[in-house]
Amino acid sequence: MSEQIQLNINGMSCASCVGRIEKALAKVTGVEQVSVNLASETATVSGLSVSTDLLLAAVEKAGYQASLPEKKIQTEQKQTAFYQQEWWPVLASMVLTLPLVLPMVGLLFDQDWMLAAFWQWLLATPVQFYFGARFYKAGWAAVKAGSGNMDLLVAIGTSAAYGLSLYLWWSFTALHGQHGAPHLYFESSSAVLSLVLLGKYLEHKAKKRTTDALRALENLKPAVATVFQQGLWVDVKAETVQQGDLVLVKPGERVPVDAVVEQGLSHVDEALISGESVPVSKMPADKVTGGSVNLDGVLQIRATAVGAESTLSRIIQLVEQAQGAKAPVQALVDKISAIFVPVVLLIALATLLGWGVLTNDWVTGILNAVAVLVIACPCALGLATPAAIMAGTGSAARSGILIKDAVALEQAKAVTLVVFDKTGTLTQGKAVLQQVSNLADEPDALLWAASLQQHSEHPLAKAVVSYATAHQVAALEVTEFQVIAGKGVQGKVQGHSLVLGSSHWMQQLGLKLPFEQIKIAGASVSWLAEQQANDSYKLVALFCFTDQLKPDAIHAVTLLKQQAIAVAMLTGDSTESAAAIAQQLGLTDWKAQVLPAEKAAAIQSWQQQGYQVAMVGDGINDAPALAQADLGIAMASGTEVAVSASAMTLMRSKPSLVSAALQIARLSYGKIQQNLFWAFIFNVIGIPLAALGYLNPVIAGAAMACSSLVVISNALLLQRWKAQE
Repeated sequence: MSEQIQLNINGMSCASCVGRIEKALAKVTGVEQVSVNLASETATVSGLSVSTDLLLAAVEKAGYQASLPEKKIQTEQKQTAFYQQEWWPVLASMVLTLPLVLPMVGLLFDQDWMLAAFWQWLLATPVQFYFGARFYKAGWAAVKAGSGNMDLLVAIGTSAAYGLSLYLWWSFTALHGQHGAPHLYFESSSAVLSLVLLGKYLEHKAKKRTTDALRALENLKPAVATVFQQGLWVDVKAETVQQGDLVLVKPGERVPVDAVVEQGLSHVDEALISGESVPVSKMPADKVTGGSVNLDGVLQIRATAVGAESTLSRIIQLVEQAQGAKAPVQALVDKISAIFVPVVLLIALATLLGWGVLTNDWVTGILNAVAVLVIACPCALGLATPAAIMAGTGSAARSGILIKDAVALEQAKAVTLVVFDKTGTLTQGKAVLQQVSNLADEPDALLWAASLQQHSEHPLAKAVVSYATAHQVAALEVTEFQVIAGKGVQGKVQGHSLVLGSSHWMQQLGLKLPFEQIKIAGASVSWLAEQQANDSYKLVALFCFTDQLKPDAIHAVTLLKQQAIAVAMLTGDSTESAAAIAQQLGLTDWKAQVLPAEKAAAIQSWQQQGYQVAMVGDGINDAPALAQADLGIAMASGTEVAVSASAMTLMRSKPSLVSAALQIARLSYGKIQQNLFWAFIFNVIGIPLAALGYLNPVIAGAAMACSSLVVISNALLLQRWKAQE
């Protein structure tokens, strides 16, 4: 089985860097799949028996720094990029550049503020070789690796402007001595470097925001837990809690592990895990999730899942997986970025030669070539997809929607039909007693039924007992109690010999059943009968049970229809029961009495009709259908099998989240498309303008910095999204 290894990568600047690292890692023995994310600065590697040392070495050889996740905190302090450490280099670079740029403003007012050549050189040199050193280092690493990146473009471009200025200064001095002042371009190289550094610093700050959701989830893990050991409550590290430990959670504390309440009553805030804003009441036997906040009572809980097996850890893993994934559209970007830098270098060379040869103005040719190199930065191209994916999946996670991978985003935007499983998805998944009809004027009918059912674990039995309790009817002692498999129960209550069970059993006992008394269509029915002295039976009462719709089920269907998405239902229940639920929901397209093995075939039949199908389910029996559908959506309250077979997981058992999940997926994919448009348009328009002399290097530098910020800012708009339920 393939293992998955995650690395932290330092030193990436653009899409070309991503491609280079992916190629380097793909060559390592045992590697099957590689995905590098520019926005999160991580690499995810899948393969068999892959050596982490070889992976780290491959990244180093490609000219970048790599580390394992647990070493991230230490390595962050060793990064060479100024903009990733502090803001002061950006400020210092801009302060040195300002006196070089101000004379350009003075010209607008017929003022000559131009500094002497020596002072221009003195200000520009530290900007070029100290603050700009990272571009030379990264560019040289790219050259050694036989490829190019944004840093190489910036290094070549600014060096050309700086070198041109030195040449003009020295040649002017040789010809004219100290008389007059040559026109130099130190301000272009310094301004470009300062703007790129500023853009990168702002980009880094913005990129951090795309991982806010993940960091919020990580911060939910409490550091300390109070565990019962050797007769005492002892504070221990939360990660040391073992399955089966008894843990004490006081008001205001976070629940350290997944557990079951053994003692105590309280309300628990699960908002940051499930998106549920209303506190949930907890009592003995209820489940609590690690990371949730205990509000008002003291709880003693028994740990059921710890470490990587906990719900919170699985959520974090899913979010990390989604944020590190690539959308299918990224394949086009990868192909372009692989050849982008060499093509740009050729265009810059053609620009230089074109201006130099055709106009004999080599100075203008150099400046225009510099502008081409600077404007062509593929940084925005590399950020377009991952920034949108990270922001979108992060916002979804905050609302209790977990998106497994980027492919799900593309699948979701095309969905035209949502098929719901009925039991446990649209309905509560438990029987509720809806009708009690006395057939023999027997006042104790409910009492007798509750007494017979009090020891049974059958869902219908629990519904009878629950109904009786709600109506303040206390069960009596039952004797000669017996469960008749597949039929019902029998026993004696207050000396009365009673049977309670199915229609088929009653008919076997010779009773004629008054089906006309059943008032609820599609209901499950149990009959109560009393044995007479002559061994015949007399009907006493009938009980009708239904599986109630979830409170927001009708609203969920309405929301989907408002999005022009068709809705259907699939269930293994009886036709009568399915018809009753379908009528309540206003559904005309539904299938009943479908066996688990037939559910996938039912999905396939809808697909053959031309629908792009999303299947929503929660049970083991739904797994084949979830896998067959174009998009599988599972309720987290369901089985592990169902969750693993789906591309999306809803942390709350609310059908209305389905429309929200499809909406955020469509919005995220839309942002990917918008970002790619902006990234391409900057280059498609900018490069020709620069080559033709309509963009000077300073403006090109500003435009290049803006392109990355536009892409990230556009993606961050997704953080404002909230689920409509």
